[in-house]
Amino acid sequence: MHTVVERELEMQLVLSPERSIPVPARLAYRTDDPFAVHITFHVGSDAPVNWTFARELIVEGVFRPCGHGDVRIWPTKVNGRSVICMALSSPDGNALLEAPSSPVASWLERTLRVVAPGTEHEQLGMDDGLSRLLAPTTGDDLWLSDPWSGKDETPDAGA
Repeated sequence: MHTVVERELEMQLVLSPERSIPVPARLAYRTDDPFAVHITFHVGSDAPVNWTFARELIVEGVFRPCGHGDVRIWPTKVNGRSVICMALSSPDGNALLEAPSSPVASWLERTLRVVAPGTEHEQLGMDDGLSRLLAPTTGDDLWLSDPWSGKDETPDAGA
């Protein structure tokens, strides 16, 4: 059974230093994808905009600037309130979003209680899957036996 940790919140899409617009968003963490976080932005189009990136990135970004390339996250203060900034880049464009720190941090804490850092791989069942894949089966006896041991029944080329 897989667990999902979700949080709906309103983020701000920064259009300029003086102007931003609210964007409803959903943060989601799923134990069947334990290394990732998923953010869905409802931007008023027919389809929502989905982003997926490493949970580790947002864990670090709550405390200090991090990320390179498509996703960068950092904490800051805007008008006296603590926010988490997310700069997202794609071929379709760039966006700078601000999320209130407190709900993001509490959601993140819940994800860390569900799957502790460093234990994500245990959620994937890779060890069990590899054990089943590598377990010997009845037909393996034929493949695992040494075909050259025992009596050589082939005629010698020199005879």
